[in-house]
Amino acid sequence: MSEAVITRVRVIDLETAGSSASDVCEVGWQDVEQRADGTWQVSAMSRGARFVDPGRPISPGTMAVHHILDEWVAGAGYWRDVAPDVLRPEGGARALAAHRAGFEQRFCTPDMTGAADWICTWKCALRLWPELPRFSNQMLRYLRRPEGLDHDLGLPAHRALPDAYVTAHHLRDMLNTVSLDQLLEWSREPGLLPRVPSGPNRGRPWSDLGDAALAVLARDRDIDIRFSAETEIGRRTGQAGTRGPGPVQRTLL
Repeated sequence: MSEAVITRVRVIDLETAGSSASDVCEVGWQDVEQRADGTWQVSAMSRGARFVDPGRPISPGTMAVHHILDEWVAGAGYWRDVAPDVLRPEGGARALAAHRAGFEQRFCTPDMTGAADWICTWKCALRLWPELPRFSNQMLRYLRRPEGLDHDLGLPAHRALPDAYVTAHHLRDMLNTVSLDQLLEWSREPGLLPRVPSGPNRGRPWSDLGDAALAVLARDRDIDIRFSAETEIGRRTGQAGTRGPGPVQRTLL
């Protein structure tokens, strides 16, 4: 008999035809489950993918990213009809997760998810593995080489199920390192970048910057840069960093 599942987090990945709320053309999911002994594992059974009809043609430029064809999604069901079964699975899920979850949250609205909590594995990777040079889903895959990740199941990249499967292995390792509540807390904040991502100080840790340079970056348009600079200022002055207003993530590392 298999070991009982205590709870689960459902990893979601979307491929889209555009940026409108109904433009989803594929959804993939992969569950990460907590067992009775407290450890988290990537489920061998609870995963899947569905095509979704975006209601309009997919542009050639978008096809060049995920290689999903119009004829594959025609008649597959619109996102508003497909979403509930995926985002609110039978038996429930403690949270939903995605890499750079702000993107998925644009399409997986609270009315579709039942106002579910979200874990952003990108934000959590910044906290847990700040020594790494890059933090995209696929770079983490090859920098970290998570145990048990089947190379073929994680391909092709930029398709919903393979990407969700890869993300789930990062999430499993995160959940076996810190608590689920800690991941949720980090995910509610902007990304805490370990290094300056651009400009004349690119690549330098925040602690290396002078006060004047930090003050400039604390006024940056990018919410993650502002938050990271403010956090370093707070460390120096003994005050907490200022939290930004939401999950927007603009800077790619």
